[in-house]
Amino acid sequence: MRPLALVAGAVLIVWVLWDAFETILLPRRVPGSLRPSRFALRWLWGPWGRVSELIGSRPRREGFLAYYALLAILTLLILWAVSLVVGFAAMHWGAGSRLAGPGASEGFAADAYMSGTTFFTLGLGDLHPMSHAARLLTVIEAGTGFGFLAVVIAYVPVIYQAFSRRETRITMLDEWAGSPPSAAVLLRRCFESADPNVLSPLLKEWETACSEILESHLSYPILCYFRSQHDNQSWLGSLVTILDTCALVIVGVDGLDPFQARLTFAIARHALVDLSQTLALRPNAEGDARL
Repeated sequence: MRPLALVAGAVLIVWVLWDAFETILLPRRVPGSLRPSRFALRWLWGPWGRVSELIGSRPRREGFLAYYALLAILTLLILWAVSLVVGFAAMHWGAGSRLAGPGASEGFAADAYMSGTTFFTLGLGDLHPMSHAARLLTVIEAGTGFGFLAVVIAYVPVIYQAFSRRETRITMLDEWAGSPPSAAVLLRRCFESADPNVLSPLLKEWETACSEILESHLSYPILCYFRSQHDNQSWLGSLVTILDTCALVIVGVDGLDPFQARLTFAIARHALVDLSQTLALRPNAEGDARL
């Protein structure tokens, strides 16, 4: 028996499973930097973003950046799966699995092979453990692999449903605020109407939209990296446009009631602040004023 390998494998398994639980199932922001999901989500973004700066063509750069979210999800899932296989292999090796079967051999490589076939529920049967502890580990790993597959299957549709709801609102804003959206265009088109207060229902709708963005993007931060499907559209740009519009109405635009603008401004600001904290972004104090 190798106690150190046994403990290291158990720690790796618990660490990965807890990270998967926090990332997929726990609907709240989770602090902590030593997490596989943090590596896949943020640490890869740095080099990916720097490479994109070398692409001169804007459409090509946008297309390149659009692949990042999918790459991050695939990297995270692969990282989780490989870590779990290695963790269970270390526990098998540490517990002394005593593998039997045609061409059976001892060593970490054989335990890793058996761990992989068990985790992915291949059921080849060419190797099987003889010790009681290893058999128990095999059953636990098979259940873990089956549960991991089920969670992954449920995770991806949730991400794309939230993305679809967000993009619907952004596309509808295009006819109000232009492409790319701006507060000036939005206010001008409102005053083209016989009743400028048509803006209030739009801001009311975006009050709900900001709440949905806040909830979904805090629960699944990977959504922040999903780029819009159309040129000159951005969920962040749309959110900032709504903030700018509310700010202008609050400070005083003749003929517009500022009540709804205050409510929408509060939730939109709340969404941006919380998402900035989640992504560890700092405000740019040297940027030019937009208003």
